This record gives sequence, C-alpha cells and structure tokens, in this order.
Amino acid sequence: MLRDKGLSYILCLTMLVLGMGIGYADNRPYLCELGLQGGIGYYAGDATPHIFNNVRESYGAHFRYKFTPRWALQVKGLHHRITGPIPEQYRNRQTGTMWLTPMINLDVMAEFNFFRMGMSTYDPKIKPFSPYIFLGIGMSLYDKKYSTVAAYIPLGIGFKWMFAPQWSLNLAWQHNIYIADDLEQMDCYNNTYNLNGSNIMNFDITGQLTLGIVFAFAKGKKICRHCEQ
Repeated sequence: MLRDKGLSYILCLTMLVLGMGIGYADNRPYLCELGLQGGIGYYAGDATPHIFNNVRESYGAHFRYKFTPRWALQVKGLHHRITGPIPEQYRNRQTGTMWLTPMINLDVMAEFNFFRMGMSTYDPKIKPFSPYIFLGIGMSLYDKKYSTVAAYIPLGIGFKWMFAPQWSLNLAWQHNIYIADDLEQMDCYNNTYNLNGSNIMNFDITGQLTLGIVFAFAKGKKICRHCEQ
C-alpha cells in the first residue's frame, strides 16, 4: 500500500513538472512576423492641401522583428497611387481633369507598443492588444516608369490585436513627409518656389490608412532557469 502511494506521488510530481515545462515552452514569444495589408492612400501638397482627399488604393507587405514585447523593427513595401486636380488652363483630352502618380514605397521603422504584447496565462501585464507608434526612414520610386526617387520620413500610429498565438490584425495610419516637392509630376505644381528639397514648409506629403493580417513565426530560444548567470 505504501509503495503504491509512493509511486502515485512520484507519478503526480512527474506530470506536474512536465506540465510546467510544456506550459512554459508554449508561452515562448514569436520573434518574427510576415503580414499583408491593404487600404487607402492620399496626397497633400500644392494641388490638394488637405489629407484624405481623392484617396486611392494602397497595398503591400511587411516583415517585423520583435526585440522585446514593446520594441520592434518593421520593413515594409507598399504600392499606391496619388492623384489631384489639374488646373483648367492645363487640361486637354489627353490629360483629363486629374493627374495620377503611381508610387512604390519602401521604408524601415522602429515601433513601440504601449503595452507588453503577447499571449500569456501567467503574466497579467502581457496583453494580446496594444496601441503603438512608429518612426523611420523611407524611399519612394514614382512616376509612370518608377524612375524618380525621393526620400521621406514615415511616422504614425496604429493598433495591434493578437486573436491567436500566431495570428494578429494591425491597423495603421502612416504619414510620409517627403524631402521633395514634385510628386504631382506637373510643371505647374512641381517646385513652385524653386525650393525643392530645401524648404520643410513646402514638402509634399502622402499617407496610408491600412488594415493588415499578420502571421508570426520563429519562437524565441528557451531560457534555462537553472543555468548559472
């Protein structure tokens, strides 16, 4: 009888230790993410002074590496089109009433989550959602042949929600401040005051409001709690 009780205690203790180990392994964070996103893009400049006027489609993909539950680095590529009105004196049958510039945006941004993001049953401070902010550097290829290049400063805010251990949704509003004043690709708007790239008050601006689906992979390494520090 005592022997059976002893074996039962040993078996229960073994299952408890294994269960703790499995639970700990399952809570290791994923370090990398791939995402697809789509939404709307806009332009603000000499032709259209206000944001969210004459919006067009915007879509692309991103890669994110998470250093901590709060800090991450994102590399993103987006394709979108910007448009605005053509002054009446420059309109004809070929141009119509609106100019249109296709663009490819490539940027690298640092992200900061306001909450520690993750899915944990043990730490109540880790949340499956968080608002976040981002800032970085970027480069655009634009015009009909994507042969014109301009640098820009991307910045914005967003919201992340993890609805499964490896899946999440990202909503982001990104603002791009260009070191250029010729996105319209029209002589009547481009470099109006001969200050292209030198007057911060006359830079063109674009932006995107996008929703993305994100897949996480590459779990972090196991941490040995018994190893010497």
